[in-house]
Amino acid sequence: MILLSHSEDATLALGSAIAKLLSFGQVVTLHGDLGAGKTVFSRGVARGLGITEPVTSPTFTVVQEYRLPDNRMFFHLDMYRIDNEQAALAFGIEDFLFAKDAITLVEWPERIPQLLPVPPVLPLRLEHADHDLRKITIPDELASKLRQFPLPDGIEVQSN
Repeated sequence: MILLSHSEDATLALGSAIAKLLSFGQVVTLHGDLGAGKTVFSRGVARGLGITEPVTSPTFTVVQEYRLPDNRMFFHLDMYRIDNEQAALAFGIEDFLFAKDAITLVEWPERIPQLLPVPPVLPLRLEHADHDLRKITIPDELASKLRQFPLPDGIEVQSN
């Protein structure tokens, strides 16, 4: 399913809505160019999980860890500055990718393709469609769950 987001607030709200559909132990990969809205979407997921503290891009820290109200975790990883899979292994990426009591979001996953677990990886793509318009592609399994609820304001399904 391809969704169109008409604003940063809409992308944030979509992330929050999708957070409620995720399962612990799941890894969500966010594909897209710089400025496509990956971190905004991630912030929305954090809000949907009940995180109230500031959520920032982990571009320079690689990983941001957030404790959820129920003591489980939300991990936000950014592989943009990771040179290769060996560098990711050196900082212990397996602890984040295979955490059963966490939801993990990975920006720039194409830098570590061999390290990503096979299911439950959930790939999403965010793209620039226009100045404020973003095109967000979500897999069918998530789309079927999302269809059960009204879409947030500013989000629409792209018609063919």
